[in-house]
Amino acid sequence: MTVAVDETLRTATIAVLAEHGWTGVTLERVAEKVGRSRVTLWRQGLTVETLLNSLLDALAEDYRDSLWPVLAGTGSGREGLIRTLEALFDVIDRHLPLMLSSDLVFHQEQARNGPVSFLDPFERFLREGESDGTLHPHGRVSDVAEVLMVSAAFTYVHMRGRHHWSRSRARRLTLDLVLRGVLEA
Repeated sequence: MTVAVDETLRTATIAVLAEHGWTGVTLERVAEKVGRSRVTLWRQGLTVETLLNSLLDALAEDYRDSLWPVLAGTGSGREGLIRTLEALFDVIDRHLPLMLSSDLVFHQEQARNGPVSFLDPFERFLREGESDGTLHPHGRVSDVAEVLMVSAAFTYVHMRGRHHWSRSRARRLTLDLVLRGVLEA
């Protein structure tokens, strides 16, 4: 039986996650945030696992859906990498409260579902760019992809969520910064 988790419960779960970390999320703490009792949530079939999984499911599904058109597109490796970064920023904007709550979001999803590869698009376009001469990764492509994705994602999260930069400002400056590392030979 699938239990629906409404937006109020998701918001409360994110607030608890931000305050207490992944292991500190409890049904009691979430219930307190929404003004209900733990027993009420439990009777509705909700568990901590259900609450956290609903957040991770939404993020992973959004990421997959956002990257599919990028992966199906054409162009140089550089163009694909830029579209990948822009899609990542779109996903982050839609899940900013979750992304601000913990720097372990991507790791939690991988721990839960195995190697959910958030890095695959980055690796693909770095390889294509290296092959077509539009990108110059300095090091093992898998390592460069990981550093690039993490640098872009958490710089963008921080500037949007903590410094309250506009989308365009955060995108422009983050893209410029992370691309510099792979554009020059």
